[in-house]
Amino acid sequence: MQISVAALIVRLMERLGIRHVYGMPGSHILPVYDALYDSSIRTLLVKHEQGAAFMACGEARATRGIAACITTAGPGATNLVTGIANAYADKLPVLIVTGETSTFIFGKGGLQEASGEGGSIDQNDIFRGITRYHKVVERTDYLLQVLRQATRILLSPNAGPVLLSLPYNLQKERVEASLLDDIRFVTDAPRICTSFAATEEMSRLIRAARHPVIVAGHGCFRSGAQLMLHKLGERHAIRVATTLKGKGLIAENDPRALGCLGITSDGSAYRHIVDCADLVVVLGAGFNERTSHLWDARLLAGKCVIQVDHDAAQLEKVFRADLAIHGDIRAVLEDLWICLQDFPAPPQPRFERPPVAPNFTTIAHLFDRLVERLPEALVFDDNVILAQTYLKASPRHRYFPNSGVSALGHAIPAAIGARCAVATPAFAILGDGGFQMCCMELMTAVNYKIPLNVVMINNGTLGLIRKNQFQLYAERYIDCDFVNPDFALLAQSFGIRHWRVEKTADVDALFEQADLVGGINLIEVMWDKHVFPAYRSDR
Repeated sequence: MQISVAALIVRLMERLGIRHVYGMPGSHILPVYDALYDSSIRTLLVKHEQGAAFMACGEARATRGIAACITTAGPGATNLVTGIANAYADKLPVLIVTGETSTFIFGKGGLQEASGEGGSIDQNDIFRGITRYHKVVERTDYLLQVLRQATRILLSPNAGPVLLSLPYNLQKERVEASLLDDIRFVTDAPRICTSFAATEEMSRLIRAARHPVIVAGHGCFRSGAQLMLHKLGERHAIRVATTLKGKGLIAENDPRALGCLGITSDGSAYRHIVDCADLVVVLGAGFNERTSHLWDARLLAGKCVIQVDHDAAQLEKVFRADLAIHGDIRAVLEDLWICLQDFPAPPQPRFERPPVAPNFTTIAHLFDRLVERLPEALVFDDNVILAQTYLKASPRHRYFPNSGVSALGHAIPAAIGARCAVATPAFAILGDGGFQMCCMELMTAVNYKIPLNVVMINNGTLGLIRKNQFQLYAERYIDCDFVNPDFALLAQSFGIRHWRVEKTADVDALFEQADLVGGINLIEVMWDKHVFPAYRSDR
């Protein structure tokens, strides 16, 4: 049986397990939209294509599955760039489907043409550095090879965004529906075999240590190592710090948890490692600028270091390890569990987190109430700095920081995408500057009745910029302060609830009165723009 290429692409999405497509139609992609009309896939009309990319990112992060976005040619595609760059940096499996002018007018100056011919913009070049695979499909005779390659990358252990740009006339051409039967739709992710001898050596080093510390990163999530990490820490009383992207791998109210290691945290994990640890086990964690406290040599100085990562390129990238293991983290920890079964838990030095600073009590109270009052939650965070220290994340209160390319305006659309796919209360944490980059997507939530809680820090400034200008540039403030709208009226115009938080009593009232599970809420947290976190980045 023959079907249109547009219908085949929709069937491809269905076979990939895609449940939602975020985007905005245009004339050059309408054949695919028409095929989606009869599909089980739910389409969501966004307010800006960047929001579509961020929503796909949010769904991919929350489900660890493939997500999708769709746009028309030209500006529809170029508006995706920041969101797709974010997906590329986070290695998220996002399928991007864009339209294109018909092939027979390439180079003639067609409306919104992006073929790269005749002086038109070259869409392939634009996406070359931010996708794992990108193709303008000009003919059907090699369509199978293109779809095989796209599917292989989307299902691979090191996935990333894939772009298929479909000329208008190609979308209408007919192909055999059975073409998809020649594509392998299974995750091709064999575990990396690691010699048991390497794990035995790891066990020997842990047995020789008096105060071992684990630094767990996002690689533990990718390998599904959370349970083994918890079991090892519990049985052997090993303290665990996490990277920002690993936050919540173990519950942060657990006595073994050191919290986040990072320059923007309260520094308690850093001080414990520097002062107490004699062995540091780095599991699936990149030693980037934030985690390493600007690559501070004191963090690992004089310590035995073990590093385990499924990505060989991460091993000893920025520090020397006494033992570097290229392997699946969960498999390594399962072997380690066997090797350490007769190892008694050594006594560990005392660890106490610093008290909450007076200027931060309201936001800390809000995060505490979130964890106490909601059995589970999804938290997408643009701000990072406050939640990194004060949100007690856990496997049930999942934290998704603004990683990737750290684009402001990500939290609201990402939380919408996650909430579409997962029936768990969702929170977007961001400042008033970032809010005004993406607040129009609140109407996407309203349009589709998607519950969402937006916690917006209102200080009338770009907080990080003002902090740096205060600390590093002699208080020469420029282009950081701005005037805000009346957010209560803005929320009213959107048809959503507004809550103003100035003190801890307001937080208690919020959790008593607001529908944080089924409603759409704008929670405005008032903040003094002269109050900054204490860390210095010197950047």
